[in-house]
Amino acid sequence: MAPRPRALLAMDPVFLHQLFPEPLMRRLSAVLDFDPEFIARDYTDPAAKAALAEAEVVVSSWGAPLLADDVLAEAPKLKAVLHAAGTVKWIIGKAGWERGLAVSSSSGANALPVAEYTLAAILLAGKGIFQLREDFRKERTFTLGYVHPEVGNFGRTIGLVGASKIGRRVAELLRPFDFTVLLADPYVDEAEATALGAELVALDDLAARADIVSVHAPDLPETEHLINADRLALMRDGTVVVNTARGRLVDTDALTAEVLSGRLAAVIDVTHPEPLPAHSPLYDLPNVFLTPHVAGSHGNELSRMGLFMVEDAERYAAGEPLLHRVDPTTLERQA
Repeated sequence: MAPRPRALLAMDPVFLHQLFPEPLMRRLSAVLDFDPEFIARDYTDPAAKAALAEAEVVVSSWGAPLLADDVLAEAPKLKAVLHAAGTVKWIIGKAGWERGLAVSSSSGANALPVAEYTLAAILLAGKGIFQLREDFRKERTFTLGYVHPEVGNFGRTIGLVGASKIGRRVAELLRPFDFTVLLADPYVDEAEATALGAELVALDDLAARADIVSVHAPDLPETEHLINADRLALMRDGTVVVNTARGRLVDTDALTAEVLSGRLAAVIDVTHPEPLPAHSPLYDLPNVFLTPHVAGSHGNELSRMGLFMVEDAERYAAGEPLLHRVDPTTLERQA
């Protein structure tokens, strides 16, 4: 039986047992040789430096130090990084990609709860639940049998901004419903959009046509204020903006002005700045449903992120291709 590849854990220790509860830790230990009591936080620390020099695999997550070029130069045996979190942009330097490190990420696992949150937001927003709840709480009564003419999910048009992993999962989750789905993404062609169950349109067209606009683009310099005052103005009265991506993609001041006027509504899990200042009106408006960056993995969902990396650790140890390998050629346009 071949010896297990030597590995090193690198992350904030608070996440270790949330990502790798006992059953997953047993599976990880079965295929990688590592000290579960030692977690690297700083590669300049002598103990971490010595451990990295012998490691073939780094298992990392939030709080992992950067594998900068000078650090990597002192890790000649390192061949793979299994990152039990989302983006790997901040943990691997240029030399790591040039060396051809096999890098895997749990971004696909994190996409699942975000997409589920988004689906829930779309369905509740289409049903008018957020405003109706506020009205009911204020009035403490309702007329039994009264039909609210302005709500309902039959025939709604949903606009997805970005065919990211999350955007694609949202499109998949929307398939069973009676929606028309629009998609705006410069890297997707019509055939691919059709395969996703969506109509490919320009972003301005999407803003003008959609009943609910859901943002799923990456946070890049060119996507800052992708949803700006001009695009918000294109939206019809009553349109709902859902943002589970990053706060910088939506112009906070412009959105605040629109929802203050009552013309638009919003479901917002991410903001810029984050958190919003205490005096922001977005906390109290009845047409805004604001949550504290919880759409991504929390609680027991973290173990799914660990599971993705355990599966790739098993594949690595068996000499098989990684399931969740990061493609460096598309990294610059990903979150």
